[in-house]
Amino acid sequence: MTTSFMTSERVLFTSESVTEGHPDKLCDQVSDAMLDECLRQDPNSRVACETSTTTGVILVAGEITTHAYVDVPSLVRRVVNEIGYTNADYGFDYRTCGVITAIKEQSPEIAQGVNESIEAREGIDPKELGAGDQGMMFGFAVRETPELMPLPITLAHNVARELARARKSGALPYLRPDGKSQVTVEYSRGVPRRVHTVVVAAQHDPGIEYQRLCNDIRERVVRPAIGDAWLDERTTYLVNGTGAFTIGGPMGDAGLTGRKIIVDTYGGYARHGGGAFSGKDPTKVDRSAAYALRYVAKNVVKAGLADRFEVQIAYVIGGARPISLNVETFGTGKVSDELIRKLIEEHFDFRPQAIIDRFALRRPIYLPTAAYGHFGRTEFPWERTDLAEKFAKAAGAKTALA
Repeated sequence: MTTSFMTSERVLFTSESVTEGHPDKLCDQVSDAMLDECLRQDPNSRVACETSTTTGVILVAGEITTHAYVDVPSLVRRVVNEIGYTNADYGFDYRTCGVITAIKEQSPEIAQGVNESIEAREGIDPKELGAGDQGMMFGFAVRETPELMPLPITLAHNVARELARARKSGALPYLRPDGKSQVTVEYSRGVPRRVHTVVVAAQHDPGIEYQRLCNDIRERVVRPAIGDAWLDERTTYLVNGTGAFTIGGPMGDAGLTGRKIIVDTYGGYARHGGGAFSGKDPTKVDRSAAYALRYVAKNVVKAGLADRFEVQIAYVIGGARPISLNVETFGTGKVSDELIRKLIEEHFDFRPQAIIDRFALRRPIYLPTAAYGHFGRTEFPWERTDLAEKFAKAAGAKTALA
């Protein structure tokens, strides 16, 4: 967020989400299902699984080193079935879609850097795991919702999730699996005031009268998802901007793993390092370090050290320790940025093995992350706030001494 966002009388900010039936999210879920199955059988699996889809076909590719055996076509069809592509009339279904595999082992040059870090080879650090790639990662938290997430992406996820729930429960039986949501929130001096606009793209059966669809989406999806506290008589509702949305899923658009990274994180409200999450085992710091940074950011805000907080680190491939750490409080810090940075360095270990151990990441826990965001959901271990009290006490003691 810029300084003007915090000082302007009126700012509109928009975030989007998509349902699990969106082609890109279908691919994310297949990739994470592959990861989960490998970890279930072999917790030390190295997985970088990429999935793509288009009309009638799914391609599963990537680099996987594991002792597990995965029946890839069966796994893919199970995921597609659970998402809801069960009818050939949709133009794509789990029974008839083709499944192509193109999987090889992890590069031995990458593997050697992960197996034994630069620090371990030089006798500096007994922690042997090195980062699986170079890159920078961000974590963010803000005091806008109980989950300490930005309000626009939280509401967008709520709408997309409610759209899927209405379909699966039979409340709106004419809905099909593909869908999108977009929520614009009006802010004043950095504080959310109201929902300005809600956009929904809902795939549906042919022959559904447009006004009926609009009314149903507004009253049976948007209103329960967002609630009357944020909606008012001036809120604008836009449903299926082209007028019809019967051709969807892989029949309507190609899909690819990792193409919804802003949906996966903070909805554009905070920065993203660029690396996708789905299909990657936790030695890939694109994923595990981003989880660690969300945990740190959430605990800083929960501790009351800042109302809006972002943290960034960067790694070199094969290195165990980050090469940089930066913090930003956007003018909301209750203590100095330097003190917060020191507290993070004292209380959190960013070496890949330490992150894996802290959150027990060598488990099959990833498929649920592949739709409706990786952050702001209490079922994930990186959403805990068990470090907040330590941060608060340490900051209080040090500021009192100062």
